[in-house]
Amino acid sequence: MLGQFPVVSILGARQVGKTTLARQFSESWNGPTHTFDLENPADIARLSEPLLALERLEGLVVIDEAQLNPDLFPVLRVLVDRPAVHVRFLLLGSASPKLVRGISESLAGRVAALDLDGFGLSEVGGDHMEPLWLRGGFPRSYLASSDGASATWREEFIRSVVERDLPGLGMPLAAAAIRRFWTMLAHLHGQVLNLSELGRAFGVSDTAVRRYVDFLAGAYLVRQLQPWHENISKRQVRSPKLYVADSGILHTLLGLRTWADVEQHPKVGASFEGFALEAVTTRLASKPEECHFWATHAGAELDLVVVRGNRRLGFEFKRSAAPRVTKSMRIALEDLKLDSIDVIHLGSHVFPLADGIRAVPVRSLGSHISLR
Repeated sequence: MLGQFPVVSILGARQVGKTTLARQFSESWNGPTHTFDLENPADIARLSEPLLALERLEGLVVIDEAQLNPDLFPVLRVLVDRPAVHVRFLLLGSASPKLVRGISESLAGRVAALDLDGFGLSEVGGDHMEPLWLRGGFPRSYLASSDGASATWREEFIRSVVERDLPGLGMPLAAAAIRRFWTMLAHLHGQVLNLSELGRAFGVSDTAVRRYVDFLAGAYLVRQLQPWHENISKRQVRSPKLYVADSGILHTLLGLRTWADVEQHPKVGASFEGFALEAVTTRLASKPEECHFWATHAGAELDLVVVRGNRRLGFEFKRSAAPRVTKSMRIALEDLKLDSIDVIHLGSHVFPLADGIRAVPVRSLGSHISLR
């Protein structure tokens, strides 16, 4: 991306590995490098006059937690528009809406964005699926010395987010209220979002609920999967489904510390659905606007529809080793004119279920699904 754009932003949740990635990339950069961390008082002072601090630099300039100084973005536009410029900027941000808005307003056409997720199934391997599912993809959570140590890290991460990060983004709630709201969303994981019902439960308006959900989504802490609409004679669901973005954080919000806790919890099926959904979308390198779910008010539904160009792939997630074809799958295949439906399951084998429908194990989905 830096070969094509003067500015590249890496966006993702805190502690997901942005700084580590940037450090490793800087070490391989062929030329001078400069790093500013906007949580370091010394670097904040160095950038008090950003134009003076940056205009003479060449090579690669890394600015960590760039969303903390939105005044930088107009300055960067001036710097990269100079003739014969010999500098590239790498901006790291905790997916702040301020950062995204500042980039779109000041750096349109000059910046490329990279969303960085935690460890995925394709990175740790299918043999390590259960630890990844239990602990989630945050590096320090996944790599912890024990499940207990991982659970402790996640609890401290949540505390830091609700006490510092989300209020810093402007979320107008006290830390305890943010934690309670996030926990309520965890209990709705995998369900269609009902703003009125959630608002009544939390004691606020629909509009406030939407704003709070958007704050959490903007920080990559929850995911909203938008509905797909087709021109058919069926009433279709038009509200998004909601997922806690990381399975480990979901389990901590639900009070689940061990694998036994997860298996015995009523949300275990929904937990698998969210975990498998992330694995599929990461494998397909899908953009949010390509990913949807589909449901009708008559009860037909499909967990995931990925649309890219003229390709339409359907996915259903089943916490079972022996999935079966359902009526909903046949309806979706016909009504949505899908190329195929893959039923992602916990077994070990790929096998056909019906014409255009097959079963694919989650552990080896990387070898069997593609948009090519």
